[in-house]
Amino acid sequence: MPNTVDTAHIQSLDSAHFLHPFTDFKDLNARGAKVITKAEGIYIWDSEGNRLLDAMSGLWCVSVGYGRKELADAAHQQMMALPYYNSFFQTTNVPAATLAAKLASLAPKVDGRSFEHVFYSSSGSESNDSNVRMVRRYWDLLGQPQRKVIISRHNGYHGSTMAAASLSGMSYMHAQGDLPIPNITHIEQPYFFENARSGETSDEFGLRAAGWLEAKILEVGPDKVAAFIGEPVQGAGGVIIPPATYWPEIQRIVDKYGILLISDEVICAFGRLGHWFAYEKFGYKPDLVTFAKGVTSGYIPLGGVLVGDRVAKVLIEQGGEFNHGYTYSGHPVACAVALANLQIMESENLPERVRTDLGPYLASKYAALNEHPLVAHAESCGFVAGLVLVKDKRTGERFDPDLSVGMLCRKHCFANGLVMRAVGDRMIIAPPLVMTHAQIDEMVALILLCLDLTWQELKTAGYVQ
Repeated sequence: MPNTVDTAHIQSLDSAHFLHPFTDFKDLNARGAKVITKAEGIYIWDSEGNRLLDAMSGLWCVSVGYGRKELADAAHQQMMALPYYNSFFQTTNVPAATLAAKLASLAPKVDGRSFEHVFYSSSGSESNDSNVRMVRRYWDLLGQPQRKVIISRHNGYHGSTMAAASLSGMSYMHAQGDLPIPNITHIEQPYFFENARSGETSDEFGLRAAGWLEAKILEVGPDKVAAFIGEPVQGAGGVIIPPATYWPEIQRIVDKYGILLISDEVICAFGRLGHWFAYEKFGYKPDLVTFAKGVTSGYIPLGGVLVGDRVAKVLIEQGGEFNHGYTYSGHPVACAVALANLQIMESENLPERVRTDLGPYLASKYAALNEHPLVAHAESCGFVAGLVLVKDKRTGERFDPDLSVGMLCRKHCFANGLVMRAVGDRMIIAPPLVMTHAQIDEMVALILLCLDLTWQELKTAGYVQ
């Protein structure tokens, strides 16, 4: 690639040929895409030379930061040794087998439950499609084929393939493509700011929100429910952090009815919440754990499912072919990069640093944003954080959704050197795990600046007093 980029030329090629994910193609073609040309550490640069602090780690994934030569070297070495071979024909490769063992060693045991097996994919969406197939295969082998229903949550996100989009609780996704597919249903999300009753404590709300799962199980019929899936902290839905009482009560309910529990940790695993896997933080015992993104820090596509002993034992001991898989399952280059990435995380002690140092420091700085006149409920968990933009913080009155106040704020972020994501009226971040305290200060100062600019624009237009 040349050192200089003709922005207009690349934008014209992009408009003519590249259909972007989750994009209004007509709108993007009219404005032209921002062309990102390089990255280093926690920063990215566009083709006009503008530097932006990437507070979203790409898309929740560049955990060890940009420009890590160790990961490029791992990919190059594996490409020269064995760039690809499939795992269909009773074959394996060294990185895939080694990574599976490494992931099994990192996944903590909870009450004797362990994860000794891995099923590979290339993304979180594929991994959750695999979960649907695996869960239903499990119950078929146990002689209970009627247990097909998987319960998920409104505003949860589990991917965008047919099954994964169905598991996702996004109505705008379901409106396209006749979704959800049969035997997938949803309950309300544990969003305290939006769904708590007047005077209800966080702990009380957590128990009530978990109770929606039991009500749905009884509505569907316990003998028909196969599994419940949830993100430890909802990511794409706006960084929805559940009350402390929520997950323990969910565990009690799934145990009571004998259904499987799927922890979708595509965003939350590999140190993002201060632990290798987030189920340890929240104290529950999943049967399946979805992973992707941070396993390679996004340097190359890789996803998969940690398969707990309860499920793996049935799949293995009952025998019979599991008719499911992907061309790139256990791709040797992806697995080699993942091994190098996990080595960086271990050598730099990133999960513990997020848990004991960086996460608490971010929490103290981010909480101060609650003082801003636009902000309600600024909160963080590990290295994810979210805040709500409100019209009147005394009453909690929200802005008219048609105003797209989050996108107004996002516009100011991009114009002032910050990548911050808007989800409706929530502004969210998931920074790289390698940030320093000074860089956290820099990021929070940029957020405050963009909040001020958003406030000024809204005040000038008469939307706030």
